[in-house]
Amino acid sequence: MDRALLAELEASLTQLAADETLRVLVVSTTNERALCAGADVGEALTHAEGVERMEAFARFYAAMEAFPAVTIAVAVGNCVGAGAELVAGCDLRVGGDNLKLAWAGARLGVPVGPARLAPLVGMSIAKDLVFTGRVVGSEEALALHLLHRAAPAGEAEAAAVTLAQTVAANNGAGVRRLKRMFHAYAGLAQCIQDENGELVRFQRDGGGLPQGAGRD
Repeated sequence: MDRALLAELEASLTQLAADETLRVLVVSTTNERALCAGADVGEALTHAEGVERMEAFARFYAAMEAFPAVTIAVAVGNCVGAGAELVAGCDLRVGGDNLKLAWAGARLGVPVGPARLAPLVGMSIAKDLVFTGRVVGSEEALALHLLHRAAPAGEAEAAAVTLAQTVAANNGAGVRRLKRMFHAYAGLAQCIQDENGELVRFQRDGGGLPQGAGRD
């Protein structure tokens, strides 16, 4: 993810969130090798631009959490760093058999992971995955209940669409209300707001993500 992609995602989410007839959003990829391999650490940025990009990540994470309709991630191939956050930020997840899911932030000291992951798998397992940054395949992800469905990589998107159709067949307003209830009871909005603040401070005042050659 670079600044241009983040801007496109933010604009798309804003537009889609305003559509009250939308029942399910499926987040997929055109390349089965990866849903998202994380931030583009090769993007050449000044310090100020690096902070701006992290602020864009924070807005993206917040927009995914606040999205009013059910969201489903097609988790194929590499889902690392920001890609893992995208997967965890969706309500439901369909994984491919080539899944490589990893919270890699600890390698660079990035303060990200606890807000979304802990409510999904519990504190103990979340600590293991975040502190080690180890790779999780589809079988383990199913066992940890990180995935709701699994399929061969080439069929994962179709499986996600089938799941989306099942959800969309229910009462639209009722499902949106249930989603708001789940998120309120888990305290997700506040957790993500706090973590987003840590991310921006990390980029502004700490080591920050690598920024390519930079232009400072």
